[in-house]
Amino acid sequence: MRVAIHGPGRLGRSLAEALRRAGAEVSLTGRGEVPAPAAVTLLTVPDRALAAVSAAIRVEGVLLHCSGALSHEVLRPHNPAGSLHPLMTYPGPEVAPPLFEGVPAAISGDVEARGAAARLADLLGMSPFRAPADRALYHAAAVVAGNLGAALLLEGGDILRAAGIEDGERLLLPLALASLRNAAHTPSAALTGPAARGDLEVLGAHLRALDEQGLNSARQVYETLSRRILQRAHRGEEP
Repeated sequence: MRVAIHGPGRLGRSLAEALRRAGAEVSLTGRGEVPAPAAVTLLTVPDRALAAVSAAIRVEGVLLHCSGALSHEVLRPHNPAGSLHPLMTYPGPEVAPPLFEGVPAAISGDVEARGAAARLADLLGMSPFRAPADRALYHAAAVVAGNLGAALLLEGGDILRAAGIEDGERLLLPLALASLRNAAHTPSAALTGPAARGDLEVLGAHLRALDEQGLNSARQVYETLSRRILQRAHRGEEP
């Protein structure tokens, strides 16, 4: 399969490396360059640039973008047009080997474009599924599970540093990973800790400690998510 990737960012470079390893003929171009002729052209540019970039290039085959937030309609008048969004984070192949095997991939678009997106997903070992019509909700879910999970780990590291312990993210990572695995495999047992137990005394002590250290953002995060856990586990009780 001949694939042209336009946009040499972290995802573009990761896809190029993985597709080459899978046996595809891949070209990678950037701003000011013309994508090489290919059966499939993938746009891996920022969302804000998709409309302008797609309007400025000529494509003979299928045109796909890799945005989670936008539908394939942003690529019009190209036809066939579609999208292929790996439900995974990619820091770039220089940081970590790109993981695509077993990764869910949301696909959408014209019939021919969906077929091309599914073939690319299969080539990379991904699990394709039809993207929902409400892309904003879909992408919000991805951000909550992915980006906000990382943000919570950073908040935990800040709290440990306030307690005098450095390298908090590394120390908390095994706990965070175990919690996520439990949530994926045994959702009913995933919520643990004082909020899940309804221990309002401990919750109050935590909130007071965060107040005393001036950790306002961490306190807001802690209180908001603890209330949500209480609602799930105790039908609306509040700390």
